[in-house]
Amino acid sequence: MRKIVLLFILPFLFGSSGFSQNEASGNAADKLLKQLEEQKIVIGGYGQIDYNQPITSGVRENGKLDVHRLVMLFGYSFSPNTSVVTELEYEHVKEVYVEQAFIEHRIANGFNLVGGLMLIPMGIVNEFHEPTTYNGVERPSIDSRVVPTTWREIGAGFTGVIPSASLSYKAFIVNGFNGYDGEGTLGGSKSIRGGRQKGAESFISSPNFSAKVNYFGIPGLQLGLSTYLGKTQSTLFDGLDKSDSQAEASADSSQVGINMLGLDYRFTSGNFHSRGQFIYNKISNTKAYNEFTGNDLGESILGWYLEGAYDIALGDGQQKLTPFVRFEKYDLHNTTASITPNNAYNVHEVFAGVGYTLAPGVVWKADMQWVKPEGASEAQKQFNMGIGFWF
Repeated sequence: MRKIVLLFILPFLFGSSGFSQNEASGNAADKLLKQLEEQKIVIGGYGQIDYNQPITSGVRENGKLDVHRLVMLFGYSFSPNTSVVTELEYEHVKEVYVEQAFIEHRIANGFNLVGGLMLIPMGIVNEFHEPTTYNGVERPSIDSRVVPTTWREIGAGFTGVIPSASLSYKAFIVNGFNGYDGEGTLGGSKSIRGGRQKGAESFISSPNFSAKVNYFGIPGLQLGLSTYLGKTQSTLFDGLDKSDSQAEASADSSQVGINMLGLDYRFTSGNFHSRGQFIYNKISNTKAYNEFTGNDLGESILGWYLEGAYDIALGDGQQKLTPFVRFEKYDLHNTTASITPNNAYNVHEVFAGVGYTLAPGVVWKADMQWVKPEGASEAQKQFNMGIGFWF
């Protein structure tokens, strides 16, 4: 734990340069909302095409080529204070999702009402997941295994900025994970990821709370504190006779409590960039849930990473080369109740690679990935290459 704390203190030891509020909050939806202050209709998009090649000594492995995602964003301004943002995603050419669809209404400066299908503000990449905003071909593994990116649910709440305090904030009431719909959806190598409802005929048996506060008062540095609190949803609560104690006990066993905390930072000093995050998820009632479903959900989940990168300007200054290194650690069975921890879920990963920005909004990426589960004799290796764009 001391090592983790030290890693998150390191950015304060460097000199710093400006990190504006706009840079701190500039994901795709924020970009559209900003443009809608001056335009009636705004269209944007981003995409990612990947090549992944496993490398195994003495064994031939097929690589994978994939149009990983192609996303179109559409925004419309109904009035100076009211706008809608939608994000439609095609994954792997054949899968179609609605990633965001929400209304934002400005009540006062720094105080907005939002409602619809929204991204859960946890960590960095769940909100800032456009391929030109992070290093590496694939998103950090923690932002899949621990934070189930892209994590979005239906709800309502408030967002805003308090310039005098150098703070931005988001607070939402949302539906929770689908923990049981005839079978248990949580556990295994996907952990809680399989419970995302994504706004697709979502059901709710109890509301959940999600919030994040960002501090940008130190030049060059942004700090984030996130939380997510509530219970998973279960179809067994639908039509439940409150006087049937046996049915109520079964329903209680089909849900777990989620208590997630996230800390993150993003730091810039000249051409040097660093970012990191720490996510801890305490899950209650896992003993009863695993016995009821036959699953292996951990009682607590932990993950963190630290990354450093450096921009090397090329040509006209719009092009740049950005080598980076990222170290990740996550454990889906950090603690367990009544089940034996699975060492395959306790993983160290190292990424080392480079990004080549061809023009603002277009990047070519390549990296090597080493994945070593606890107890494995050697790391699994994979070469990744891809292109990404955002407009």
